[in-house]
Amino acid sequence: MRFLMIGAGMSGILAAIKLREAGHDDVIVLEKADQLGGTWRDNRYPGLTCDVPAHAYTYSFAPNPEWSRFFAGADEIRAYFEKVARDHGILPLIRFNREVIDLSWEGGEWRAATGVGEDYVADVVIVASGPLHHPRMPDIEGLESFAGQAMHTARWDDSVALDGKRVGVIGCGSTGVQMVSALADRAARLVHFQRNPQWIMPVVDFAYTDAEREAFRNDPSLVDAIRYDPEYEGNVQRFTMGIIDPDSEAMHAIEELCRVNLEQSVADPVLREQLRPNYRAACKRLIYSPNYYERVQLPAVVVETGGIERIEPAGVRMKDGTLHELDVLALATGFDAQKFIRPTTVRGRDGLTLDEAWEDHASAYMAITIPDFPNMFFLNGPTSPVGNFSLIDVAERQWSFVAALIAELASGACDEISASAEAMAAYDTRRTAAAAGTIFASGCSSWYLDKNGVPMTWPWSYQAFADAMANPVLADMDCRVAARAAA
Repeated sequence: MRFLMIGAGMSGILAAIKLREAGHDDVIVLEKADQLGGTWRDNRYPGLTCDVPAHAYTYSFAPNPEWSRFFAGADEIRAYFEKVARDHGILPLIRFNREVIDLSWEGGEWRAATGVGEDYVADVVIVASGPLHHPRMPDIEGLESFAGQAMHTARWDDSVALDGKRVGVIGCGSTGVQMVSALADRAARLVHFQRNPQWIMPVVDFAYTDAEREAFRNDPSLVDAIRYDPEYEGNVQRFTMGIIDPDSEAMHAIEELCRVNLEQSVADPVLREQLRPNYRAACKRLIYSPNYYERVQLPAVVVETGGIERIEPAGVRMKDGTLHELDVLALATGFDAQKFIRPTTVRGRDGLTLDEAWEDHASAYMAITIPDFPNMFFLNGPTSPVGNFSLIDVAERQWSFVAALIAELASGACDEISASAEAMAAYDTRRTAAAAGTIFASGCSSWYLDKNGVPMTWPWSYQAFADAMANPVLADMDCRVAARAAA
């Protein structure tokens, strides 16, 4: 069989490795950029780290004893993915600067057209584009008039001087919090514009010593003790249980930790109330930070929670008339997380487009497969689990499901396989009803929500997800055998 992966980020690298391990030789990865790494290539703003412990944010088959810190930085993570790709021999499979602009199911195969005029044909397509690669620009009057340097954090210019400058950061998700923490003692003045402050979970970050890394190299069980730490895995389970049951003890414990963190960390009562959200903890993606509250209290930092009127050449004008004069404006405003592979035009059976299939909202059966888009499978696709846990683990578990569908094709049981329309409808109905009862639907705005205000996430426990990925219900698949000419 012929395989195409779309995207050479974490999931695309995983898929290519797993296919080659399974003995498939005709494997091509199409990557729109000139380097691999996905979100860890695109994002390189100051302070960027993963909020999952580094040893847990690794492929199960590729532990890394070289992590320098408990929470690794972006450069290390990108280097890790490059090393894994190199060590597993898949770099020659990647075609860089090949953005797929059209993907069509024709005559029992997928045809992919790229922006450089090259076409590719495959029996199976793995969509590994992920949800976080289309930067969302803020809709603020006058942005283009700013006389300084304004950049989205996913398009950061490393050459921009920051030390001793007047810097503004718009947005207070993980990106905004990390940037402010990193620049609080570098900028002459740092303004953090917060439309909605965030609850912050306290964590401890620390560097590994040379001796510890040497011990990791010599004794892999020391790495495994961190990767599979019962406390970390228990926290994942408790966190997901809290998400699906907002009235649970687990969620109340999360909220109490966040409340105590705020109240014990911020001395100024006025600033403390500025930083207090008016929604429940984890309604938005929970922010993990070891030092934001400490850093935001430094003399150079200003927290601005008023409304922005417009951006002017000199800086940001607030609705109360205040002008914050700035040299650099960082737009930490996130991504359009509902696009996934789009704006690529994708056509399935009988010309059905992905835009038509997703007219109401982006969804896939078990986050993997869509009716009438045969032999096209997602990793970290729509309705995947999201939260404060390793998306590498999510993708590896999803690969078990995808591998089972590929096995049906390889055995000849099917030439075309996708979720049936009935199974998709039942899944979506059940998932939507469950999602409406999660903490994500408790009254805040976030990138988790679709246009109808329903969280586009896996709404059940992480154990339920693991079980579903390990045990695909093949009866829910539309398995078709192509008509073949008589011998």
